[in-house]
Order: sequence, then structure tokens, then C-alpha cells
Amino acid sequence: MSQALDMFNMAGAEQFSKMVCQMAPYFSTINPTLNTLRPGYAEALIPFRREITNHLGTVHAIALCNAAELVAGTMTDVSIPKGGRWIPKGMTVEYLAKAKTDVKAIADGSNLDWTTAGDKIVTVDVFDTADLKVFTARITMNVKLAE
Repeated sequence: MSQALDMFNMAGAEQFSKMVCQMAPYFSTINPTLNTLRPGYAEALIPFRREITNHLGTVHAIALCNAAELVAGTMTDVSIPKGGRWIPKGMTVEYLAKAKTDVKAIADGSNLDWTTAGDKIVTVDVFDTADLKVFTARITMNVKLAE
């Protein structure tokens, strides 16, 4: 089991989310709570707050990208073999609807082969509280395995 997954299971969602935001402070701008984390899957809640809105009063596009990278990164971290490393290499996004509520970001990498090195395309979908998909991303994660 990965060290991050051990920490999530021991500390719980709220405390683990705070630790992630201390390690990567930019994530704190969206005030996330990683509710679910396991190999191949991560889910986080991002509360609707004025600080992350745009001129339309909806969740800013970059806040949605930030949420996507958070769940994709933590999911990748707990999915790769021990001693492996990863880094995001690119992201393509689609803004599908205005996000006017809290949002839930879900990274699903259950269909990816995490036992091999190379680029992995992680899909992230973001939903509002009515379960309307407001955003989707495809994040290329470059994985290197321990030798």
C-alpha cells in the first residue's frame, strides 16, 4: 500500500486533505476535501465560495482545473507501484456547463495499467450538486517505475 493511502486511511478525509494542501499549497485555494481515495479512484468535494468564482459568479475555470489535477494526482500516487514517481505532463479540458454550486471531482483510473511506466491518460469528471457534469479533463500523467 502506498504511503499516501496509508495516511488517508489513518488520518481521515479532512486531515489528509489539509496535509495535501500543506504539501502543495496551491490546492488550498479550492478548499478541497478528498472524500474517497483508493487505487484507480479518487473523489473530492470543492465547496462553492466567492473566492473561486469568476465575473459570472460561477466556479472559475482554473479552480476546476485545480480540482482535476488534485484528484488525478492523488489517485495516480496511490495507484502506481511502490517507489514509482509521476508528474502531470499535460491537460485538455472541456467546460460543459456553468458550475453554480459545490462541485465533486472524480478521477477514474480503474481501466489503466498502473504496473507499467509511461504516459497514462487520467479522465476526471466534475459534477455540480444536481449531478450535472460541468467539466471534464484528460490529464496525461508520466509514470516512472523504480528500478
